[in-house]
Amino acid sequence: MEGPEKLTIRLPTRFIKALDFLVAVDDFPSRSEAIRAAIRDLVYSRIDMVPEKIRRIREAQVALEEAESLEREMLRR
Repeated sequence: MEGPEKLTIRLPTRFIKALDFLVAVDDFPSRSEAIRAAIRDLVYSRIDMVPEKIRRIREAQVALEEAESLEREMLRR
């Protein structure tokens, strides 16, 4: 397992203030911990959506290929 990497981001001031509030009320020990928790929660909540998105993309590709095939067939007439 690799160690942590440094990531630099820009956030609106209101998010920084909210983050600092969470740290101040002891919800998180640091900004870094709060940001790590937020990213972890995002990844865990969205990772299950990936297979469904892939399925939809494949269905859209098939539908597009069928439409293109139909168009070519209609233009030959």
